[in-house]
Amino acid sequence: MSTFPLDNPFYYLENFRQVLSWIGQRYDDLLDDDERRFIGHFARLSQPSQALLVRMVMRKGTLFRASKLNYAEIGDVRLAAASLLECGWVDGQPHLDLHALFALLRKDELGRCFKDHGVRSTEKKAHLLERLLPLYEHAQPLVQWFADLDDVVFGLQIMPLCDRLRLLYFGNLYQEWSEFVLADLGIYRYEKVEFSVESRGISRREDIDICLHLHACRQALDEGAVLHELADQAMSVDTANPWLAMRRAKLLFQIGYQAEREQDWPLALSVYAHSSYPGARVRRIRVLERTERHAEAMALLQHAQSAPENDEETQHLLRIQPRLQRKLGQGGVRRRTTRAVTRLDLSVVPLPECSVERLIQEHLAEAGSEVHYVENALINSLFGLLCWPAIFAPLPGAFFHPFHSAPSDLYSPDFYQRRAALFDACLAQLDDGRYHAAIRQHYVEKFGLQSPFVFWGTLTPELLEQALRCLPAHHLKRWFRRLLQDIKANRTGMPDLIQFYPEQRSYRMIEVKGPGDRLQDNQLRWLDFCAEHEMPVVVCYVQWAEQSVLTG
Repeated sequence: MSTFPLDNPFYYLENFRQVLSWIGQRYDDLLDDDERRFIGHFARLSQPSQALLVRMVMRKGTLFRASKLNYAEIGDVRLAAASLLECGWVDGQPHLDLHALFALLRKDELGRCFKDHGVRSTEKKAHLLERLLPLYEHAQPLVQWFADLDDVVFGLQIMPLCDRLRLLYFGNLYQEWSEFVLADLGIYRYEKVEFSVESRGISRREDIDICLHLHACRQALDEGAVLHELADQAMSVDTANPWLAMRRAKLLFQIGYQAEREQDWPLALSVYAHSSYPGARVRRIRVLERTERHAEAMALLQHAQSAPENDEETQHLLRIQPRLQRKLGQGGVRRRTTRAVTRLDLSVVPLPECSVERLIQEHLAEAGSEVHYVENALINSLFGLLCWPAIFAPLPGAFFHPFHSAPSDLYSPDFYQRRAALFDACLAQLDDGRYHAAIRQHYVEKFGLQSPFVFWGTLTPELLEQALRCLPAHHLKRWFRRLLQDIKANRTGMPDLIQFYPEQRSYRMIEVKGPGDRLQDNQLRWLDFCAEHEMPVVVCYVQWAEQSVLTG
């Protein structure tokens, strides 16, 4: 890691150099000629020119006024830009349309620029832009817009190339260059994982283009692109990379969901049929049901029941099946009986800015017990600490840069299978009591490191010790096994509160429901699981009590 930012004004440049070195060492076989030339030429630039380029790359957008690029360590910006202009990485006279011009100039500057159009001091920029758009349809350099302005605009030309390099390094486009700064400042700290030759997020050149294409499609979906065209683009993607295949499947699911919202049923059915993303099959059944194609819906439902993808799908199928049977005139199906969960009814006085969970936490506090508001944090954290070696095992393709908070395949169907022996070894410690020492050791050694499971802000030493004293090892093992069955679905929905009885070395979990609140599907699944295995859990239904009014 580079020097602490406050000690080195060029910390961001050192970080960028580190990225280029990393890519050169690990991805040289995937680079094209332009990328290799960029890496070589960048190394030969002066330090101010390198720094200016990196400053622009790390900022938002690609258009910058020289007067706004004011960095003490760089000095004369126009001098530093000379080399960048010479090699074509920066354009010194980019053509600006009216929108770009308005984004760059202040209101008073626009008033001088368009003084012949009677700009009033009270007129808003948005209104002025709308008024001028019909009059100025063509883009032109700043000097032609505003010859009297003593400034220049730099247009960054290599952002697509830098995005490709960022993609190679991070394996995605949602992590920004700021990851370095946050790590340098100690805001984020990451587990150090050994990298092998096989530890690359992308292994073929065409994967880069596919990832960029999927990213562009996702952005287009957010911006309201034509769904049919977007669907065709997404469905045309063909990849053998499991990570990219899952991204494609998720994109298709999102397009299908938007098609449902627009009531484009044929498109929704088509897109869902091409998506293997969890939940796509249930959505397809729902669309068939909604379009009264009940026989087709039932056939797909029965096929899904023969091999459900997870507990969530099973739950949805059981809910849909009786409706379809009624529509088809078939005999009713006996619903799966949900196991009874103890009910607790309480009436409390509401307090301003105090959640219902906090109110019940205080209400249930009694001598000899402690109540903690943990929701999903406690069980996930205990799992994350015990299984830390398995979660952060340096498997090929799981970690390929120093800023992973989780393995890249965390939600892949084979996440557990790839690490089965490692997880089984971790969970075996629950059988002979070794888990206490393992969890405590990882809590101390790994404290504060980014983890997909451990909630450091919630898991205090006191809470940890109470949990280790009061939670039976065989309960922990069942919870952890359930997490591994479907991490994405099962890491949420756990009860809100946990009440410890340290003297009895026992506990109970409490799901809190305020007035009018209902149990969610993932909560119902967890409650049913706990009831099945005789784990102490109650559902607390809260009603508001009227606060007495004192008169005197």
